[in-house]
Amino acid sequence: MGNLNPNLLTKDTQAVLDDAVDILTAFGKTLLTPEAALLALLRSKNTAAASIFKYFAEKRGADLDRLERQVKLAVQSRRDLSGDLKFLSTGKKAVDLSRSMVIALDEALSVAQALNQTTIDTDHLLGVMTEREVGTAGILTQFGITKGALREVLTTSATSTTVIRRTDTGASSDMVAAARTGMLRAVYFREDLLRELIQMLAQTVSRHVILIGPDGVGKRTLAYSLALLIAEDKGPVGIRNLVQVDERALLDDAVSALQSGLNRARGGILFIPHIHRFFGGQLKAEFPKATPMLQKAFLGGDPVIIGSTTQALWDDRLRTIPAIAENTQLLNVPAPDVDETREILEVIAPHLAADYEIEIEPEALKVAANLARRYMSGTPLPLSAEHLLHRAASLVSLSDQAHLGFRRETADSVLDAEDVTLAAAQITGIPVSKLGQDERTKYASMVEHLHERIIGQEEAVIALSRAVKTARVGLKDPKRPIGSFLFLGPTGVGKTELAKALAEFMFGSEDAMLQIDMSEYMDENTVSRLIGAPPGYVGYEGGGQLTDRVREQPYIVVVFDEVEKAHRRVLDVLLQVMEEGRLTDGQGNVARFSEAVIIMTSNVGAHELATTVIDDETRAEVMAQVRAEFRPEFLNRLDEIVIFHPLSDEHLAQILDLLLRQENKLAAERGLTLDFSDKAKRWLLAQNDHPEWGARPLRRIIQRHVREQLADYLLKENPQPGTRVIIDANKKGLTFDIKASKK
Repeated sequence: MGNLNPNLLTKDTQAVLDDAVDILTAFGKTLLTPEAALLALLRSKNTAAASIFKYFAEKRGADLDRLERQVKLAVQSRRDLSGDLKFLSTGKKAVDLSRSMVIALDEALSVAQALNQTTIDTDHLLGVMTEREVGTAGILTQFGITKGALREVLTTSATSTTVIRRTDTGASSDMVAAARTGMLRAVYFREDLLRELIQMLAQTVSRHVILIGPDGVGKRTLAYSLALLIAEDKGPVGIRNLVQVDERALLDDAVSALQSGLNRARGGILFIPHIHRFFGGQLKAEFPKATPMLQKAFLGGDPVIIGSTTQALWDDRLRTIPAIAENTQLLNVPAPDVDETREILEVIAPHLAADYEIEIEPEALKVAANLARRYMSGTPLPLSAEHLLHRAASLVSLSDQAHLGFRRETADSVLDAEDVTLAAAQITGIPVSKLGQDERTKYASMVEHLHERIIGQEEAVIALSRAVKTARVGLKDPKRPIGSFLFLGPTGVGKTELAKALAEFMFGSEDAMLQIDMSEYMDENTVSRLIGAPPGYVGYEGGGQLTDRVREQPYIVVVFDEVEKAHRRVLDVLLQVMEEGRLTDGQGNVARFSEAVIIMTSNVGAHELATTVIDDETRAEVMAQVRAEFRPEFLNRLDEIVIFHPLSDEHLAQILDLLLRQENKLAAERGLTLDFSDKAKRWLLAQNDHPEWGARPLRRIIQRHVREQLADYLLKENPQPGTRVIIDANKKGLTFDIKASKK
């Protein structure tokens, strides 16, 4: 048995296979398989493969953590025959290569040679892992990493709408040259932005341009579209090329890489994505040694610099630098609307269909754009829509791979609107039934739906429904939350229950609710618990209780209990949420609240509201207390101040019926039916010594007198499934009797 020639491997690939050997040792395995190599590739840093994985995560929505877990399981379970070839690690440990691993290395060498390279780099190895005969294709396909996708993504830099094959092994690439050889794919549907960019570049002074916009809106694509126009002789006069510095070259030696890019871009444009990395602000610059060189470039006119950044990072890092501020123009690149996004998807669709070997119906593109805008607002269009489309394509592709054991009810190779809806449900956690429901029909029945759970609060339900409906038909600022409400009333009247009912109605589950007790935020320094501590402070790595949750789950009802107890600085945070619909945490990440409902509960005026009849005089007194407690700018940003009434005996009886129905559902899981007599219900209501506390005591009464006693009775009697339990009452309390089901 011979050894693999180490001269066929790059330094990075050698290191990856060394790591794979360590993985085998940890799992008690002796055969080096493609699965072990793939796991090592996933864990590698600063390699070509790592850059590709990063691309799929950021631009196509691949969940790399979940991918790594699945690959880890595959390493543990994979069985293969020896390939009669050994790999000698750097530590001189010889490990047998599996038959499929030998095939993978042979194919990877062929890929390298086709690119005029003599050694196998990590991206070559990753590229062949999508081949069916290697065995890792099934896992990678689940995450959109397909043979067709990787064929294009042997890149220097790439976006989801723009892919450049590796044409240059140096520190930079000329996008115009790539366009002329057919290796650049871009879209220039936003012709107004391109026209404005070309006008800026046609000036004789201040020709440098900074593209400003959120990540994912298409700033890079705009630059690549310009390169495509230049290749077609439709760009600015005198501009010959558009050069971009290789990301890995920047990490290796930023000064040399930038100098190479500047030299190569003479007579044209040097494009620098995320240009803020070269400059400091609150955080240190990532490439400080190259900063002076880039500042000098801004003072000259050849090459022209086009950089991209976000508004926040421009304000924090670039705006105060004279060399930049005095010699550049700003071009705002907003997120496209739904129609523009659909046009983008139409450009992408043929390439995506080829990647996944499927067909895509036009209606699926429309649904993807709409659902992404509605339920994935944490990521801007068009990137969110592309992520959604890739997830749907992966589902369809998997349905045709019987060996994976994944089949849809109607397996075919056509991606339709239903597939997109299913993918959206997977990403957001919102049930398919909720996503597919017609919005107008859904919100038309909102009051009736909430009344199924909320008893005795007609005014509160109507007020809440009115505000939510207004937001849903587009009659409010789309950046702000769906609704911001202040709930007033004594304890136990249904304030929290209404919030839970709203979460279930809008987002399909009570789990789509975050409840924060503001009595824990009475000190000034507790604001960091909500939004995270700034750099250099204790807790910086931990993130914020509010911002982290909303970024992960933007479709949510956030309840701030007893908001009057919060410190003024905390209230300032809530004020920003209501006004701007966004928060920036201590690490600079933005949490958007445009798809959230904000509910604040307060005990202000609770004493006055604890009366059977709330008249105008009572309302006036309560509102006077509210105005004394909260600042005008806070109250003015509320959509509704909702007053909850005390519960009558009739209301409590209805609530008891709801609670007992829940007990019956729990019993049904054991195959039992609970039958409560009217006498038993009256007895339970009589145990409520504090009716002024509303419905809250009823849960404790049911726990003590129904659940606990029923548990003792069932343990003693051990009834069979199908048994009916009759619950009655006498002077001593509840009685339990078993009535067997008729067979």
